[in-house]
Amino acid sequence: MKRRIAILGSTGSIGTQALDVVRKNPDLFEVELLVAGNNTKLLAAQAREFDANMAIIGNEAKYEELKTLLEGTSIKVFAGEESICDAVGMESIDIVLTAMVGFAGLSSTVAAIKAGKAIALANKETLVAAGSIVMSLALENKCPILPVDSEHSAIFQCLEGSRGNNLKKILLTASGGPFRTWDKEKIAKCTVADALAHPNWSMGNKITIDSATMMNKGLEVIEAVHLFGVGVEQIEVLVHPQSIIHSMVEYDDSVVVAQLGHPNMREPISYALCYPQRRPVSGQSLNFTALGHLDFYAPDMDKFPCLALAREAALKKGNLPCIMNAANEVAVAAFLSEKIGFYDIPRLVEKAMNTLTFVENPSLEDIFSCNKETLEFTRSLI
Repeated sequence: MKRRIAILGSTGSIGTQALDVVRKNPDLFEVELLVAGNNTKLLAAQAREFDANMAIIGNEAKYEELKTLLEGTSIKVFAGEESICDAVGMESIDIVLTAMVGFAGLSSTVAAIKAGKAIALANKETLVAAGSIVMSLALENKCPILPVDSEHSAIFQCLEGSRGNNLKKILLTASGGPFRTWDKEKIAKCTVADALAHPNWSMGNKITIDSATMMNKGLEVIEAVHLFGVGVEQIEVLVHPQSIIHSMVEYDDSVVVAQLGHPNMREPISYALCYPQRRPVSGQSLNFTALGHLDFYAPDMDKFPCLALAREAALKKGNLPCIMNAANEVAVAAFLSEKIGFYDIPRLVEKAMNTLTFVENPSLEDIFSCNKETLEFTRSLI
């Protein structure tokens, strides 16, 4: 039977690439639900192409616009977060790809988990802000969570190949972003365009800035803790400029297993959506003689303080990762709007982490409250 799929964030980078995977596998997938935040034109075009059962626009003010664009079709049109949370629980959905950017993806992911849906997780902030809660819910509802991030997909694949054996360490690779070879003084003067010029990956603006600050790798450390049940001390970040090895796992016998591939998000998306099958995506094999060599470096915590802040949040736990994540969302948006400089991002995040109230065992309600408070606090600083 075909897998009936919902894509939350269908007009973004991950969502559009996921629909490429669906196009290549018409025998495997049927699109039930497409969700976007604001892009009504692309959402309508996608819904028409894939004959979706339902299309939802997150911005309620754009409901009439989407409805007009889909006139003459049988596609059901809704708007708003409540509609998204209701829709993901439909019996006609088998797997939900959560690719909405930032904290906004948490409510719908929780709703899908409570409905027992398989989750293809591309929204790392869900586990950063509320990892313990989300993973407990997934266990309670017997809901599989399949990682979509290239690094976590790599770890998952390495673990699949040696199931039942104890891992010693996760080696989480990072490209180093556009500023790997820049000195700190030059980075401090960088422009938004400099920070968006990622050498290897084509991604959305928010995640690209997170890559430039290395906050993205910090978020991935926290995500890995929850996904794979390891301690922060078992995760080592390695800068790997070629982005060919997507991550590695070291086992108790000191053997290291690595997953390699081109820096192309379609492969990990396909692996999560088609699991346990492997379906061809690009058809492009690695040419090892052309590669010649693969390089690795320790990350420079002085140049990239966001990574150190993320490790601190991961170690202290509680609501501190939520505070860090929310402050970072505000700071990155301000940097993209050219209201602050590059190193103001970690300064604002650190200020929020050091100022706001720490809650050791937060409930889901505490997490939503903490996120709101942190957004307001960080905006007031700007």
